[in-house]
Amino acid sequence: MVFDLEMIKRFYASLPAKVEAARALVGRPLTLTEKILYAHLSGENPSSPFERGNSYVDFNPDRVAMQDATAQMALLQFMQAGRPKVAVPSTVHCDHLIMAKTSSKEDLAFAVKESEEVYNFLASVSNKYGIGFWKPGAGIIHQVVLENYAFPGGMMIGTDSHTVNAGGLGMVAIGVGGADACDVMASLPWELKWPKLIGVKLTGKLSGWAAPKDVILKVAGILTVKGGTGAIVEYFGEGATSMSCTGKGTICNMGAEIGATTSTFGYDESMERYLKATGRADVAEAANAIREHLTGDADVYANPKKYFDQVIEINLDELEPYINGPFSPDLATPISKMKETAAANGWPMKVEVGLIGSCTNSSYEDISRAASLAQQAVDKKITPKAEFTITPGSELVRYTIDRDGFINTFDQIGAKVFSNACGPCIGMWARVGAEKQEKNTIIHSFNRNFKARQDSNPNTYAFVASPEITTALALAGDLGFNPLTDTLTNADGVQVKLDVPNGYELPTKGFDVEDAGYQAPAADGSNVKVEVSVTSDRLQLLDAFAAWNGADYKGLRLLIKAKGKCTTDHISPAGKWLKYRGHLDNISNNMLTGAINFYNEKSNNVKNGITGEYGEVPAVQRAYKAAGVGSIVVGDENYGEGSSREHAAMEPRFLGVNAVLVKSFARIHETNLKKQGMLALTFANPADYDKIREDDMIDIVGLTTFAPGQPLTLVLNHSDGTSEEITVNHTYNENQIEWFKAGGALNIIRSQIA
Repeated sequence: MVFDLEMIKRFYASLPAKVEAARALVGRPLTLTEKILYAHLSGENPSSPFERGNSYVDFNPDRVAMQDATAQMALLQFMQAGRPKVAVPSTVHCDHLIMAKTSSKEDLAFAVKESEEVYNFLASVSNKYGIGFWKPGAGIIHQVVLENYAFPGGMMIGTDSHTVNAGGLGMVAIGVGGADACDVMASLPWELKWPKLIGVKLTGKLSGWAAPKDVILKVAGILTVKGGTGAIVEYFGEGATSMSCTGKGTICNMGAEIGATTSTFGYDESMERYLKATGRADVAEAANAIREHLTGDADVYANPKKYFDQVIEINLDELEPYINGPFSPDLATPISKMKETAAANGWPMKVEVGLIGSCTNSSYEDISRAASLAQQAVDKKITPKAEFTITPGSELVRYTIDRDGFINTFDQIGAKVFSNACGPCIGMWARVGAEKQEKNTIIHSFNRNFKARQDSNPNTYAFVASPEITTALALAGDLGFNPLTDTLTNADGVQVKLDVPNGYELPTKGFDVEDAGYQAPAADGSNVKVEVSVTSDRLQLLDAFAAWNGADYKGLRLLIKAKGKCTTDHISPAGKWLKYRGHLDNISNNMLTGAINFYNEKSNNVKNGITGEYGEVPAVQRAYKAAGVGSIVVGDENYGEGSSREHAAMEPRFLGVNAVLVKSFARIHETNLKKQGMLALTFANPADYDKIREDDMIDIVGLTTFAPGQPLTLVLNHSDGTSEEITVNHTYNENQIEWFKAGGALNIIRSQIA
């Protein structure tokens, strides 16, 4: 089945004229990114080019995708918008709520029973509002989108930061919060700051042990976790066209870990092959007819420094495998240096578990290359020294690799196949012994390796690598093992060397599946009822947040001054909390529980400014709310790094926090705060972070004249009777200021539709 073919054909019919108009407007050749952005503008054509990193622009994305954890809150918000049906093609994917524990069959059955209420809610809401529903077990949202919905030149948003996976098929695919999805589904324009452009020129061709994953692992090492903030990364060159479509997806997927708005590749033969292999020959045919408009102009790629704000060049002929980590996805070490680097840093050398799969590395190509190493282990009598797990990305992939014997091969080395779901990648991994919090090392082909991310153990040193390297190190059980040069001792005591892995870009016998897991919505959902029990501890209908009272904020208490890395994992942990993603009150009990308090170096332990006693962060904030006392959260660099989880913004808003002040924000989190009617502020002078004291009473001055580009003033009233003023900046435009005044963007939507 080909989804949305007529919509795609209509878009392609209009694209050449839109590209020509954009080229005339800017007066120069265009990058692929610019073509897609200008082709999706909302409203009248602009009279002058947009300014990178400065202009706020409205867009009309082609589609919306939501994973089940974020979909709950996104759809609870959409239900309040008053629309009878979604305005653009939209889907829900049940992938986050399945705990990885024993095996695919048992884990899926348990999840369906445990989360029955949530799945029924999502299915009924989808049915009512015209949303496609992918059932539990169907696969991970980003892999399913790549297989079914992504198309070259399109624009989509998804309520997950790894929506960017669709860039592997030439889309501009952007991770957002649920409120943004609500806007688009309600037919309102979607706002984005016009991005800067980073070009990555790939020369040469991958070979040997090097894999597409190694490209982004190296890029992450260059740009760091915030080096891509506010930018779209566009890959090009002979190295890009020589790579598989799913390999391109892998690179785009992990682009979320450098803070990039998204990443993308130009349309080429590998994308054509993938479209045809996944039953979308009609889309490929339509794309072929306008293929010159689905990639950057020739002069852009010939002279990239003229057109991109930053250019990185990587020679794939010379690229060696990388291993990134621990505790940060940008800590990049080439495999030839890992043994000495690990020893120098005291990292545990024994690899306890190797995990492959996930949305970024579960393609047929990835699995086939890993399976070739597993087969070598069988043939060469190598006994794996670590546990080994596989997480297929979709039922389409799982069924096909089973048919082709790869799962049987993995069985022979004692591997465990988990459900087609996110599982260990997002903390939904019931790892035996993790509760002991022992120091240990794991390696995986996922994207994120923040402290306690996979198994809730802060002493698990997690490293990121390609599926091939992950498999090799699982066989060796040694972080310092280099399969390019080192040997292993087999069951006969003989030293053997692993051969270079091999695999297949696409299955030679084609993809196959019995039931992909898709459920189409009702043609007319007007009579479908969506019921939410008032006694449910998993779902809760939303009440509107209160509008701004029209005055400056005075006498705010400092809730926490967070020290160092404060990701969305720190602000709103996943794992056991995922089941409360549809219940704002309950999930708010995890707010900022992972953040480190600057003043005592402890997590989830802050001073109650009213009583002087220390308590858990959510409890202290609830005490402030009950007393009618406002509060402020202070943070460090790149605050809100990581996932798109909207609860990281909704929880402080719900519990009565007035503002978040940091040295710098991650893009999605800053937007999410704005959408919920929060103040998202940055220090004009980052050194002023040090001026804030634990017992301060803080005023925010200038809100009565709140305007774009106009800084605000914070008055720090110290407990010793002194006070000082600091200047704070913001990035609010006029529309976003209206969100603040109204108490949130959803309140604006309600008023417009009413």
